[in-house]
Amino acid sequence: MYARTTTLLSRSCRYIFRAPLHQKQTFSLSARSFAAINAAMADATSSVTPDGLRSKLIEQLQAQHVEIEDLSGGCGQAFQAVIVSPQFEKKTMLARHRLVNSVLKAEIAAIHAWTPKCYTPEQWQALQQ
Repeated sequence: MYARTTTLLSRSCRYIFRAPLHQKQTFSLSARSFAAINAAMADATSSVTPDGLRSKLIEQLQAQHVEIEDLSGGCGQAFQAVIVSPQFEKKTMLARHRLVNSVLKAEIAAIHAWTPKCYTPEQWQALQQ
């Protein structure tokens, strides 16, 4: 009985520890994974600043009003933003966020938290009253 158990164990170990033959392993990274790896390998302190985010949003989205608040206490890892742009007209909230995220793709990959609040000029006027 002992010999049989040893034989079964040795057969199963051969299958577990056997290296696969003629099998190539491929490794690929998606663009999102690549951006995340680059962000992780970057310097510990983020180079993302509220002014840099503001200028990029104004330039690329023709934003009329941008407020950026650093929620991380100055280390540049968490931001909350209010963005008012005419490009948000006839877009859902999800489409607006995707538009903003596409503009700030590299910056968002380098920070920990990003919370945009996107409004059209009419919506912003209504909120101000």
